[in-house]
Amino acid sequence: MTGQSDIKIVGSLWLGRDEQNLLSDKRIALLEKIGMYGSITQAAKAVGLSYKGAWDAVDAMNGMFDEPLVATMTGGKGGGGTQLTEAAIRIVDAYSALRREQQRFLAAASAGINDFDNVYQMIRRLSVKTSARNQFFGKVTAIKQGPVNVEVELTLTGGDKVHSVITHDGLDNLGLEVGSEAWALVKASWIILVMPEAADRVSARNKLMGKITRITTGNVNTEVTMQLYGGNTVCVVITNDSVTSLGLAVGVEACAVFKASSVIMGVTD
Repeated sequence: MTGQSDIKIVGSLWLGRDEQNLLSDKRIALLEKIGMYGSITQAAKAVGLSYKGAWDAVDAMNGMFDEPLVATMTGGKGGGGTQLTEAAIRIVDAYSALRREQQRFLAAASAGINDFDNVYQMIRRLSVKTSARNQFFGKVTAIKQGPVNVEVELTLTGGDKVHSVITHDGLDNLGLEVGSEAWALVKASWIILVMPEAADRVSARNKLMGKITRITTGNVNTEVTMQLYGGNTVCVVITNDSVTSLGLAVGVEACAVFKASSVIMGVTD
């Protein structure tokens, strides 16, 4: 089994004004060596570039900003040389600071990986594709078997619970048991919104509380996005008239209500 010590997170750092004009580690290193030696020739050797390659890089860098980064001096005892401008010194310092922060972050992120299986499972969860607007991931915390159907309780990250009614065959086919990881899929059109004070008067099994974060109005219907207090997001499609009658607005507290029979359960193979 691949262990924590085998997994490292790495990343590149680029600095520039747009995607066509970027400074990389190699070019920053070239600037640092030019500042150290005052010579393109020595700087090129130090970073493993040819003399022409170093000059091409210098010409490219000089054209990236409003003022050149490398200045050429002529004459003198040594026959001239090159030096960094004040702009180049500021850029090298800024890049070095950014690189140190990036390395600190990547080291902390690498140390936070428990094992490869967890990382792999996380990637697989992110790759799930479905047409259902609402996709909730969690762990099965209860299974209540009835004579015909089975009620499955799924506890989401943050503590919210979603209940689904499936058949006994569905339970067996999915291999669900307490502790299993699973998905709960719910179409936005299967959910209704009510005010919190009315939630107790609704018989639907699932009642998720949260606050409205976005309202997108169409010609007939409106998509309402609500963030649950547990952190998950719910999207609901209701009529424009319903938005008005309920007095919905960003920041308003509401309750997303849907039947257990409207929840489709799924697992990642």
